Amino acid sequence: MVWYGLRRIAHGGLVLVTAVGMMFWFIYVVPGDPASVILGPRADEAHRVALRAEMGLDKPIPLQFARFVERLSVGDLGKDVVTQEPIAGLIAHVLPATLALTFAGLGWALIVGVPLGCWCAMHRNSWGDRLVGVVSMATLALPSTILGIYALLLFAVTLHWLPAIGLGSGVGDEFRHLLLPALTLGLGWAGYLIRAVRSSMLEVLQENHVRTFRAFGVPEPRLALRYLLKITIAPVIAVVAIGMGSLLSNAVIIEIIFLRPGIGRLAYDAVLQRNFPIVLGAVLVAAVFYVICSIVAELLIASLDPRVRSAL
Repeated sequence: MVWYGLRRIAHGGLVLVTAVGMMFWFIYVVPGDPASVILGPRADEAHRVALRAEMGLDKPIPLQFARFVERLSVGDLGKDVVTQEPIAGLIAHVLPATLALTFAGLGWALIVGVPLGCWCAMHRNSWGDRLVGVVSMATLALPSTILGIYALLLFAVTLHWLPAIGLGSGVGDEFRHLLLPALTLGLGWAGYLIRAVRSSMLEVLQENHVRTFRAFGVPEPRLALRYLLKITIAPVIAVVAIGMGSLLSNAVIIEIIFLRPGIGRLAYDAVLQRNFPIVLGAVLVAAVFYVICSIVAELLIASLDPRVRSAL
């Protein structure tokens, strides 16, 4: 298990380096001059040249990447070229709000997706199974922007049940401000979880030991919760790990719609300003988060199913 974990960590590190390198290249080859955007159209060429030199944009791209990696090795993400504040501090300030939104969205997805997926598998081809299937496919088809706008109009503007925008102040108020964006974020992945749990449990229901349990008269609820769910949960963990990356990316859109401070809005504003150091720092943090979630999911799957360790 230790050797398997070390290999997964090494693989995650390779993925992280590749993702950051590709993002670094894409950012620096897109059209536009960051110095002109930051200084404005009235700035003279001398100031633009000085700012490009300060940002390191006058160096070749490989050299810029090497300097970025060198600073990164000591935990330095650079400085905001506009405010001169450390980027690590800016990200640390907004990251908790984004993580709270992401995990709250995952919580909604698990609360809705796992029980409905189990119920649909145990009541296969019933009217309820077909209805849940249609609704889950509809949530998968609708983008987060559409879900967010309609949830905002329904629950905040029309019904006045939940606050519309902002982060809130105080634990209770922050929780109320979190409910609606987290629900919007989690609904799409609830559809994925419903399909994944249902499909996985239907496969397990065909196993011989399940027929034996039923022959001995084990009640269906006990059979599902005590015996089937543990076997079914391994593929679901993989879906959740992949979903964490998607949830984090969708959180960018949700933060913009609901005007929540977070790493998504920070990166979005930095892209508009062509503030490359902040964009790279935000991408790096998101990539690290995704890789960590993937490694943890693989280790959990390996601990639940020893066949995974022996197969790799």
